[in-house]
Parts: sequence; structure tokens; C-alpha cells
Amino acid sequence: MPRYALKIEYDGAPFAGWQRQATLPSVQGAIEAALARLEPREHTIAAAGRTDTGVHATGQVAHCDMARDWDPFRLAGALNAHLRPHPVAVVAVAQVPDEFHARFSATERRYLFRLLSRRAPEVHDRGRVWRVPHALDAEAMRAAAAHLVGRHDFTTFRAAGCQAASPVKTLDELSLEVAEVANGTEYRFRLRARSFLHNQVRSIVGTLERVGVGAWSPDEVKTALEARNRAACGPVCPPQGLYLTGVGYPEDPFA
Repeated sequence: MPRYALKIEYDGAPFAGWQRQATLPSVQGAIEAALARLEPREHTIAAAGRTDTGVHATGQVAHCDMARDWDPFRLAGALNAHLRPHPVAVVAVAQVPDEFHARFSATERRYLFRLLSRRAPEVHDRGRVWRVPHALDAEAMRAAAAHLVGRHDFTTFRAAGCQAASPVKTLDELSLEVAEVANGTEYRFRLRARSFLHNQVRSIVGTLERVGVGAWSPDEVKTALEARNRAACGPVCPPQGLYLTGVGYPEDPFA
């Protein structure tokens, strides 16, 4: 059976996350239903990352096995036709070797978190950013973020129910860009690692926001990290500002 890699973008708002649910809508379920319209049978796809409820993606990668030898361009078009009206799009398809696995072959995941500072409620970006009504100190947040880059035990920044075998992860990038936008300031956190713990990104951004508002000092983030205790973490920020933007592989299947 030919194997295909799918590059996918979606608005996570109407879904109970990526993973298929028995009674709730999911991104995986929507794509598998579209595949069943093309080849009537049960389909199971695997993704690079299982995003949570409300989390978006611009560069999720999944793979599927098909009975027919599909032209990748036609497979993308057919899937998108059957995905309507869901806010999900297959932006690229590539035929890949049988040993390719969207999750286990990945060498890095990249995330973006958008935090909007403005007093008025967001309108055009509702559900796509985390809005806070106060100004933030970008330099203080950058100083705090520097403590988290590298290989650490991230127990403080993992969900209580995280199923990862080890809390030790290497965070290769944690950068912050600041942009003046219409009627506000947007803070864009970019994170890159081979893999992440459950709620690690949202725990980190929620803690850095406390630094930005002046409730924490940058050194307190280092202290929290070294505590290796979930109780030392700052608040977990909401999911709507989080995007899975890309997945790296030894060879880019879509090149």
C-alpha cells in the first residue's frame, strides 16, 4: 500500500484536539472520514503531534496508507473537497517510503504562541491569540526564557497527567518577537525541540507572561525550573494562541 505524507493546517477552535474521539469532533476524525470517502474502509492516520483542544496548526504532518497509487496533487484536492466545511486543509501531499512515520521519523517540532497586549477585546483574532489587558516587558521575558533553553528536567513545566517516559527534554529555541499591530502589541514566542511534554509550551508561556507583567523576576523562572515541581510553575495559558507551525525530518518529504 503506498504511503503518503500530508501537510495540514487547521483552526483548532471547533475540535476536541487532534486525536480521534468517540463522541466529539477531532481533526484526525475529520481527515479519516474524508479518506473513507475516497477509499471506503476504516482508515487510521498518525500525526507528528497530538494537539490539544483549541490548538491550531499551520504545519502539522500526518501519514496515511492508501490502496490506490494516487497522484499526490489529486489526493490533496480530493481530500480538501471532502473536508469541507471543516476548517481543515491539506496543503501538500507527498508519496513517502514505507518506513516513514509522521511521529517517529520527526527530528523536531516547531511551535508559535501569539500573545496580544491590548485593553479592548480582540475581534478579528478572536480564538487565535491570548489577549491580556496589560503591557509586558519583553526584555525581562527574554532574560527568563534564556534559563529554559538547553537540556533540562522540565518536570515543573509538564502536565500532571503527562505520559512521556522522561521529563528531560532539550529546548533548542525559545525566542520572542514583538510587533506593533492594530490597536495593540503582539508578542510572538517561537519554540523548537525534538519533542515536547504535555502542556510544556503553554506552561512556559504562562510563566513568562508573569515575568512580563512584573509578578516574577527572570531568576525566579530558573528557580522554578530547578525545583522540578509542578507546583512551582506559573499559570498555564489558554490554548487559543498556540500553533504547531512545522515538523522537521532528516529529509523534507515535501521538498
